[in-house]
Amino acid sequence: MVHGDREVLRVVLLSLVVSGSATAISLGIGIPLGAALGLNKFPGRQVIAGLVNTGMGAPPVVVGLVVTILLWRNGPLGLLHLLYTPWAMIIAQCVIALPIVTGFTMATMQQVDPRLRIQILALGASRFQTVWLLL
Repeated sequence: MVHGDREVLRVVLLSLVVSGSATAISLGIGIPLGAALGLNKFPGRQVIAGLVNTGMGAPPVVVGLVVTILLWRNGPLGLLHLLYTPWAMIIAQCVIALPIVTGFTMATMQQVDPRLRIQILALGASRFQTVWLLL
């Protein structure tokens, strides 16, 4: 294998790790958040849903600039020294993907027939089991 081939392989592997990590984190946070927003009524729900919907339309360039400003040496998170690292790319990709995952999950949960939820609870399922079955 030529040195250039190893470098290409390293870059491809890094891209897969960064994208896979960001996707896993976004799914881990976005699915429970979307389920909570879609299945429950609580004060501030519409504000959070509005922020999710706004985030779904955020241009990736703007997200990148905001993350850069936050991670900049003099920024609020500058002490972490994450700028220009794979962690910065993971954070930026999570900020882009999280509203999409949350919004799709929320919309899906809102489409579930309320009678199904009642029937699952009537059959003895716990609240956690009900949400798990609905997901």
